[in-house]
Amino acid sequence: MIYPYKLKKIMEEGGGGEERRMKMKAMVAIDESEGSFYALKWALDNFFIDNNNNNEEGSIMVYLVNVQPKFQQHIYPVGVAGAAFYPATAVMESVRKAQEESSAAILSKASKMCKDKLVKAESIILNGDPREMICQAAEQMNVNLLVIGSRGLGTIKRAFLGSVSDYCAHHVKIPIVIVKPPPEDQTKKQH
Repeated sequence: MIYPYKLKKIMEEGGGGEERRMKMKAMVAIDESEGSFYALKWALDNFFIDNNNNNEEGSIMVYLVNVQPKFQQHIYPVGVAGAAFYPATAVMESVRKAQEESSAAILSKASKMCKDKLVKAESIILNGDPREMICQAAEQMNVNLLVIGSRGLGTIKRAFLGSVSDYCAHHVKIPIVIVKPPPEDQTKKQH
């Protein structure tokens, strides 16, 4: 785990007696969950903003990644003879369009959060298994840090459903920060 006070050390690069600042590239995985937006907010507040307001122009680049699962075309047996039925092309296109609109809305909200904090961000939409695609994209884009939210699944749910953050923690080859959701408000527990 990387703590905010160590971020400067990661961002600094020594060279021939003079110290240069390299561009920090971070990736934040975003989906429709409140946990992922909380992770982005936490990262913006704790990692990507210099407390002395000395951020150099372009010194931090955040890649916002949203992964949509691939649409699976299934064969449905229909009738007595078991004739195969494929969903109509129009249905498949409708699902793809809905996924694209969902991704655009999610990334638009995340981009606005970055813009409000004066952090440069780029949006990326990928299709496939979120666990594999996030790890693959982080390594291919040569980012310095991966930030991902945790949904706070219990041990049993995590074992059955799998956990994107757990998978990434074990498979990505770069530093990763897993941001757990905030504790539930006491007033919510009482109601």
